[in-house]
Amino acid sequence: MSAVTDPRPALRQALRARPDDAMGWVMLAEHELDAGDAASGEAAARRALALRPGHPEALARLGRAHWMLGRREDAVQSLRAAARAAPQHPGIAVWLAHALEDIGDAEGALAAYAHAYALAPQEPQLASYLLAWRRRLCDWRDLDRLARQVRDAVARAQASVEPFAFLSEDASAAEQRRCAALRAAVIARAVRPLPPAPARDAQAPVRAGFLSNGFGNHPTGLLTVALFEALRRRGGLELHLFALNRDDGSAIRRRLGAAADVLHEVAQQPHAMVADAIRRAGVDVLFDLRGWGGGGAPEVLAMRPAPVQVNWLAYPGTSAAPWIDYVLADRFVLPDALAADFSETAAWLPRCFQPSDTARVVAEPPDRAACGLPAHGVVFCCFNNSYKLNPRSVARALEVLRGVPGSVLWLLSGPGNADARLREFAAGRGLDPARLVFMRKQPHPDYLARLRHADLFLDTDPYNAHTTASDALWAGCPVLTVPGATFAARVAGSLNHHLGLAHMNVADDAAFVARAIALGNDRAALAALRAELAARRADSGVFDMDGFAVDFAAMTLAMARRQRKGEAPAPLQGPARP
Repeated sequence: MSAVTDPRPALRQALRARPDDAMGWVMLAEHELDAGDAASGEAAARRALALRPGHPEALARLGRAHWMLGRREDAVQSLRAAARAAPQHPGIAVWLAHALEDIGDAEGALAAYAHAYALAPQEPQLASYLLAWRRRLCDWRDLDRLARQVRDAVARAQASVEPFAFLSEDASAAEQRRCAALRAAVIARAVRPLPPAPARDAQAPVRAGFLSNGFGNHPTGLLTVALFEALRRRGGLELHLFALNRDDGSAIRRRLGAAADVLHEVAQQPHAMVADAIRRAGVDVLFDLRGWGGGGAPEVLAMRPAPVQVNWLAYPGTSAAPWIDYVLADRFVLPDALAADFSETAAWLPRCFQPSDTARVVAEPPDRAACGLPAHGVVFCCFNNSYKLNPRSVARALEVLRGVPGSVLWLLSGPGNADARLREFAAGRGLDPARLVFMRKQPHPDYLARLRHADLFLDTDPYNAHTTASDALWAGCPVLTVPGATFAARVAGSLNHHLGLAHMNVADDAAFVARAIALGNDRAALAALRAELAARRADSGVFDMDGFAVDFAAMTLAMARRQRKGEAPAPLQGPARP
């Protein structure tokens, strides 16, 4: 990494000598965008267009700059023009698809991804984009063939596919690590790390930093806000939040700002500026709360702005990145056998690794009819995002419906024509499509209230419920899951385990279907289960944020102390809970 050079100074010097070099401006725009400097990238793209009006490569960079600046409609306009000018360019088709995703044109995005893949079907990167978007739209045509192409490409190190999308594949933890390592290598070749941070006094307060694009009304903000409030109450750590997203005006954002010692506004800043802000804040331990998820900033982490850097919460797998030292987990979600496939050193909390907002109020819901639910019958639900649904998980849930007369499956409405495709899938298996009920996305308090109508949450594999499992359990809806062999497949199981509801973690699909049918046909057993959940929610450590804060602070201090003493990361185990 130390040999990395920034090409922008040389390009700028060359353009001062030859300011009429349109392709030079295109190249500069590309490198500015790669560095996270969208404003400079836009300016360079406009200089290119002034010299070569309508040039597709310049239009594509302008569209990408607009996308990074949050000007989504402008991005689509520029990228449509680029695609018209270069209809055989798969890269431009992909960027147009990304932009169409963001404005809600789901089926248009699907067509653009399919067009890109048709232009270069041998390219696994394009196959991975098409595969991920088909999963999101529940369009399962050629699913196995596309999945095999992507997994084979990862095995042969042929493509740096997106690690987050790869979590939805039936891949092993070792394959997930290989996928993430390929992506990390691309960033390592392009990013120059900062010089080592100056040593801090051993007695100085420990500063914990948190980097995320989810500090607001977002799953990350919803999960962490009560923990940050508890950490602020107890003291012992200085809390610095680095927000890659703009203030959304939400109550969660206000609570986060009040809980932090400093909330640093770093949205849309170049990667180097974000890294410099972290370094100037003197952060000892930096928690990456996005990882390989969309909207994160792995380039910032690759610059090594903090002496200790930790993968936690948002990306349920290994970063496989040399710039991440620890992964914060628990023994259920990351057992020793699985930890062997993580590049990070494990730091195990004595409780479930996932915090929760215990200030949430679960209000009374609208009546069943207003929710589109039948007046009677068991309500099974699965409010996971549509990309977590797949033929296996949906077929399993449909078998449950078949075994519980009058029951329905309540799902989160997906993008585009996803709902219609799921109804068609049900009809093809001899079930009335009307037994699938869809809920449009609701404000979080309204969504929580509606969970009161759900009798049992039916999880998905291999990427199971995470925030949605926490929401369901908090609202009093039990979760049935089959813990798998990867981190992403064990989060719901970890919540159940630490709640004392290990009997809701079953061994396989047959046991899943049998348990759900048995509960669905036994109202007394279902009521007893919900009563057990209510009791365990009150007395287990899963929803004890003050206790979580104690464990979290102790782990953070242990990481910082090792580093201050010049010791390498080593496995850390929090004290057992009484």
